Amino acid sequence: MDITITLSNAEFKSLQYVAVDPIEWVDNAAKNRAREAQQEIVTLYTNRALDEGVTIPSSRDEIVEDAYTRGWIQTLSAQHEAFLAELSANTGGE
Repeated sequence: MDITITLSNAEFKSLQYVAVDPIEWVDNAAKNRAREAQQEIVTLYTNRALDEGVTIPSSRDEIVEDAYTRGWIQTLSAQHEAFLAELSANTGGE
């Protein structure tokens, strides 16, 4: 999957101040955060699967996909929407 970002000239030059290759730096930052999130998902999934006697898929990618399929995890956007709905319900919609 490709993700495109747009930086102003000043933003790009600012990144050049702290990174030899700003594009590589951004790529590395995104991939590292994704790796950390994947490990969190694998840990959550593995614990729940063991508790519930569910067979654990053989790869981390399959675990992530199955975690979403089973509804054991949600995107942050979906979590936020659920939070707002619950907040609205608890405050009477005010």
